[in-house]
Amino acid sequence: MSDLDLAYAAMQAGDEAAGLRFYRLLADATLFLLLEREAEGERVDPRVFDLPDGPVLLAYDSEERLAVMGDGATGAGLPYAALPGRLIAQQMLGQGLSLGLNFGSGAASETLLPPEALRWLCEMLDAVPAEIEATPAQFYAPKGLPEALSDALTFTLGGAAGLARAALLAGVRYSDGRLGHMLAVIDAQPGAEQALARALGEALVFSGLEAGELDVTFLGSADAAVVELARVAVVFEVPDLVVEAQAERAAPGMDGKPPRLR
Repeated sequence: MSDLDLAYAAMQAGDEAAGLRFYRLLADATLFLLLEREAEGERVDPRVFDLPDGPVLLAYDSEERLAVMGDGATGAGLPYAALPGRLIAQQMLGQGLSLGLNFGSGAASETLLPPEALRWLCEMLDAVPAEIEATPAQFYAPKGLPEALSDALTFTLGGAAGLARAALLAGVRYSDGRLGHMLAVIDAQPGAEQALARALGEALVFSGLEAGELDVTFLGSADAAVVELARVAVVFEVPDLVVEAQAERAAPGMDGKPPRLR
């Protein structure tokens, strides 16, 4: 079973945290969107199925699951675009379309996401972190944070290869007496802070933690505060960037230029 399968099954069993994890995984997954015809340049024409509940697009979280719509073995002849789930949801927004995930594949995550579910997902993804100014007075070991936050941070920072060295999570008391938690991103690459802040903001949203309970800051490894943080913090590693040779021909959506849905 895939991570999406496990999260969806847990969500169906009433696990609210798993529900948030399912939508986070869906947003970051590469989905194989079934097309009407082969993509032309940067534009794709999704195949629309008219079902009793309204028009539906079909997407799969693996090529093997997409294959069931073809000859059952290779999916031969099926045009598709490989796109991030978040991009598919954002481009479907406001069109009255539902998304059929893994339809006909027998997967545990086979489900129909109605327009309102896709709208909710887009609203979650559009959350913008607020900027504040505060002076830390003391750091201490983090406590009382949900396991889902650690999972979300591990997932997010694991996908930020090469953008920073590490991240340190600690409890903090500010000079004005406010208590909270701080995630310090260490040695972020120039120009990467905004993208990292947004991605970490999403991790916060999908962890179920209330806004304002986690502050994100960016520090250099030579900053004095890093030594104090390191004594008490939980460390999240950021992997090094591994550059792989690109295939000669990439499937639509896999060449760094997101196609636009017609």
